[in-house]
Amino acid sequence: MIDQNWVFLAVAINLVGAIIYSYSVVKGNTRPNRVTWFILSFAPLLAFAAMMLQGVSFRESVFTLETGISPLIIFISTFFAKQPKWEITRFDLTCGALSIFGFLLWIILKEGNIAITFAIAADGLAFLPTLVKAFRYPETESPWAFMMGTVAALIALAIITTWDYKHVAFPMYILVADILATLFIFFKIGKYIHVNKSKETLLR
Repeated sequence: MIDQNWVFLAVAINLVGAIIYSYSVVKGNTRPNRVTWFILSFAPLLAFAAMMLQGVSFRESVFTLETGISPLIIFISTFFAKQPKWEITRFDLTCGALSIFGFLLWIILKEGNIAITFAIAADGLAFLPTLVKAFRYPETESPWAFMMGTVAALIALAIITTWDYKHVAFPMYILVADILATLFIFFKIGKYIHVNKSKETLLR
């Protein structure tokens, strides 16, 4: 464990990543999925509220709060983009609807750990369209927000003093999601797999 004040560095890193990503959106180099970033701004806020209600300290939960602020910044940036917005598909809308259903379950159940679970599920479903897009079309995404988010999540986990579900679940989910997005965008794994499959087809 490191000093809990390091979490504010994690928050700063995440904010910088969101600003860099937003700048790329405005310049037209990145075409984000609006459904993803709009819904992603809600799930962490619900998880943050649930953590606070269960007595998690502000320092141990502020990272979760910030992961709701950054998507909101990115969502707003899409309205100033030079390129047309990413076309919303039925898959995107389905994930968004399921995500909202998760929020409704949280409101109905009102139990801390269940709230965190549904917040993670809702966030994950909202993020899935962007993850699929990053896998198939990595050139339409910027890796920097996700790379910096990975570092920030590691710092957030390192300050935790009590390793139980309510403290660890959301930061751990963010870490896994950011690592996957970084791998898909930076290393173009989807394109690599597609090329290899095409070569195998030609050789048959």
